[in-house]
Amino acid sequence: MRAFIYTGGSICPEGITDHPRGEDITIAADSGYKNAEKLGVKIDFAVGDFDSFEQSNIGKDVEIITVPAEKDFTDTQLAVDVALSKEARDIVIIGGLSGRLDHTLSNLGILEKLYAMGVHAILADGNNRVRYINATSELIPRSHYRYFSLLAADDKVKGVTIEGGKYPLKNAKLTRTNQFAVSNEIEKNCALISVKKGGIFIIESRDPV
Repeated sequence: MRAFIYTGGSICPEGITDHPRGEDITIAADSGYKNAEKLGVKIDFAVGDFDSFEQSNIGKDVEIITVPAEKDFTDTQLAVDVALSKEARDIVIIGGLSGRLDHTLSNLGILEKLYAMGVHAILADGNNRVRYINATSELIPRSHYRYFSLLAADDKVKGVTIEGGKYPLKNAKLTRTNQFAVSNEIEKNCALISVKKGGIFIIESRDPV
């Protein structure tokens, strides 16, 4: 099952190409309900303390899960827990990249955690799309995102190879304090990214419009 989670923060609606369909479940993390409205998405569940969004603005058909304002987890983390409780194995988080930096970094950590659980997950806000991989390969198709970058999530990442990129790499080493695999471009239809040891974030991006 696939779940879509809508978080707060800025999004570029015309740049978002990941949309729910069929049996996908939709979850709003607090003020992320407003981003779902911008995209014309009907929400199934809304979770949060609703300190930044009036609960009365939520549709009557939405199941509301209210939590205390003083809590140990972010609203996005709680929304992910809801998705996992519904047995989602594929999670798309819309938003969560263009607002507060602390929330953005926390959301990147969510991608890493979900990967370790065997759940495929991405973060997207219309100008950026992020995924995490560790010691594996990932095919990135050409899209409206002009650039792609690889950022080391571990202190050392080994055996990094890029095929199909404007700037290829062969068995390279990335380190968390020397992030040089930035602003690459897909040459043809796709790029293949491989990592032998360690975790990286693959970030597709475009210049803001």
